[in-house]
Amino acid sequence: MDWRGINGGSLGTRRRLQLGKAQGPRMAIEGSYHKWFALQVRTRWEASTALLLDGKGFEAFLPTYKARRRWSGRLKEVTAPLFPGYVFCRFDVHNRLPILVTPGVIAIVGRGKVPLPVDESEISAIQAVVSPGLRPEPWPFLEVGQRVRIETEPLRGLEGILLSIRGGSRIVLSVSLLRRSVALEIDRSCVMPLGSRVLPGNHPTCHPLLSEGVA
Repeated sequence: MDWRGINGGSLGTRRRLQLGKAQGPRMAIEGSYHKWFALQVRTRWEASTALLLDGKGFEAFLPTYKARRRWSGRLKEVTAPLFPGYVFCRFDVHNRLPILVTPGVIAIVGRGKVPLPVDESEISAIQAVVSPGLRPEPWPFLEVGQRVRIETEPLRGLEGILLSIRGGSRIVLSVSLLRRSVALEIDRSCVMPLGSRVLPGNHPTCHPLLSEGVA
């Protein structure tokens, strides 16, 4: 698969797709039926399918990350999808035939034959972590664990699950519908447990939470 169309953590052309946000009036209309959905696509078709959807006028989002792969005995850095086998797309679910007939698309993720939208806040969180300068990575989906909120820029306000791993700390952002997650390394002093209050002028810390460990 040719990944040359991937830039800055998400698939996009210079024309329209930048971190999953389309420009112009096209199909990305914030209407009552235009919501984000996850599309199951054929293996290694993520980039091609996203570009085809874009060509049809839809707002497509393919979050990516930098991965290391060993080829011919050497480690090389490549761009890969954060959610292999899936592409996110915003469209009117009542007019989904153009989506389903797009080459590479297998199905719209949902319950049975009923498509279910992805939570808007989860899409926004994923768009934030694929911003330049951050290094997200795929992570097994987690249903339990301490939920925290980032209190420092540039990700202030994002919520996720905090883990303590090999002496370091990572925040995990999840897409519930896909049962997939993304992990991002973060300083433990940058987050606070949900429900905690930060006093004005105080730098947030969460050492007591981390010292107990989070499963």
